[in-house]
Amino acid sequence: MNIAIIPARGGSKRIPRKNIKYFGGKPIIAWSIEAAISAGVFDMVMVSTDDEEIAKIARLYGAEAPFIRPAELSSDYVGITEVVAHAVNWYHKQGIEVQAACCIYATAPFIQSSDLIEGLNKLNSGNWAYSFAATEFASPIFRSFSEIEGGGVEMLFPDLFNTRSQDLPIALHDAAQFCWGRAKAWLDNERVFGASSTPLRIPNWRVVDIDTADDWKRAEYMFRSIGATI
Repeated sequence: MNIAIIPARGGSKRIPRKNIKYFGGKPIIAWSIEAAISAGVFDMVMVSTDDEEIAKIARLYGAEAPFIRPAELSSDYVGITEVVAHAVNWYHKQGIEVQAACCIYATAPFIQSSDLIEGLNKLNSGNWAYSFAATEFASPIFRSFSEIEGGGVEMLFPDLFNTRSQDLPIALHDAAQFCWGRAKAWLDNERVFGASSTPLRIPNWRVVDIDTADDWKRAEYMFRSIGATI
């Protein structure tokens, strides 16, 4: 059985009630729920939350919310892997055997059903533990620098100063949309970003990691420009 697990705790601090804040005419979590349902590759689409209001909204848009996540798994310091493992283990205790679980971010309004399908195909294309959405950095990270005391700057990779941009390594980052994983990988707390994981590249023009008010505003501008075309 394949399940979609959407972690959505109620205690977001930088953007209060972020996971159910309205985006594009509906609670932002609805975009993730609807994409998962439309993909047609999940036997269950569920939301793992510690918040009754979020659970109610999740059910309204077609997801399950079969339990309220315990407080010890709902703090700022609990990782996604632990939350997904808890949900997988919960299903196993109900006698429901999970083969693969896809963690879908609750704040991913540009997520596409076709990418979820392709992510599963990539997971099954080899002996992979995980398959996740990734994208290229908008600018070469090997040209990055930090500001030093006194107002000057220093390059983080000074040995690459004279390397042409086209000759620099391609660097990827998590697209903050989804991550497919074998049930065993989640339960064993296997590291996602490692040799047993394979990325599905998403174009960076439809990737935004919404953590701050600035990120939210950027996402709104993106939605006005491309929301109707993706």
